[in-house]
Amino acid sequence: MSHPAPQPSPANILLNNTPLIVIIFILVDSLHFVFARLLLPYLSPTAASFLYMTVATIEIGLYTAVRRQIDWRVLRDNLKFFLIIGFLIGSASAGSFVAILYIDPGAASLVARSNVIFGLGLGYVWLKERLGRGEWAGAAIAVIGVIIITFQPGGESGRLWLGALLVLLSTFTYALHAAIVKKQGNEIDFINFFLFRMMASVFFLFIFTVALGELTWPKGTQIWWILLLTGTVNVIVSRSLYYIVLRRFKLSMLIIFLTLSPAVTVAWSYILFGDLPSLQSAIGGTIVIGGIFLVALRNED
Repeated sequence: MSHPAPQPSPANILLNNTPLIVIIFILVDSLHFVFARLLLPYLSPTAASFLYMTVATIEIGLYTAVRRQIDWRVLRDNLKFFLIIGFLIGSASAGSFVAILYIDPGAASLVARSNVIFGLGLGYVWLKERLGRGEWAGAAIAVIGVIIITFQPGGESGRLWLGALLVLLSTFTYALHAAIVKKQGNEIDFINFFLFRMMASVFFLFIFTVALGELTWPKGTQIWWILLLTGTVNVIVSRSLYYIVLRRFKLSMLIIFLTLSPAVTVAWSYILFGDLPSLQSAIGGTIVIGGIFLVALRNED
């Protein structure tokens, strides 16, 4: 008697469908600044960053504990490493959330694509990676685009400049953390690396929030649902898909995928908040994307 073939689970169907993974990844990656804007009416940016990262850390800790994979020796043996990257990630998270006080999510997402340029610069200076003329040209074009977004005529110029500066600083600190991880963290078991990375980040976000006098307990169930959604999507789902895509595609393709997310961010921002980047921001963003595409194309060589 023959038995019917076992049906694949929804998770296996998703993991085997690479185009679907890419689409979901772009949708999820586009939500970081949207979540920051969504939490703004309820909490200060620093408190919101601390709380959603705490929610994500608890989820990761519970998952790791249930699977009995927590190895505290990893934290003990690499404490300095985790404190350094925890400070950088915490600073990047808080800074990007504060930036939304001054710049709309769509424009912030366009400026944040400069992470590719910072990554190239750190790779060249610190990791001694070679860069071709096309990569230098792409970086220069992207920088011009960021300048166009930032310096705009009218009364909003100062706010945009401050918001863009905060996004740039946050992007740089996150890129610096990535370079440190690439140089020193590749040998650490991933699940423990991810857990202790999150714990260290939450530790510094707690310090930042307390130092600013912004530590508050959210009131009402709605804000907790938003925090749960933000922590789950913006950390666990987003980073998991990031590493899946990174393993299945060349770095150049990942860069191209990431350049698509600002357009989705603009759409989310308009649908949810009625916010749209100015014409000058759109032009500057197009130039940034063009520079990043040039970098990606040169990475194919």
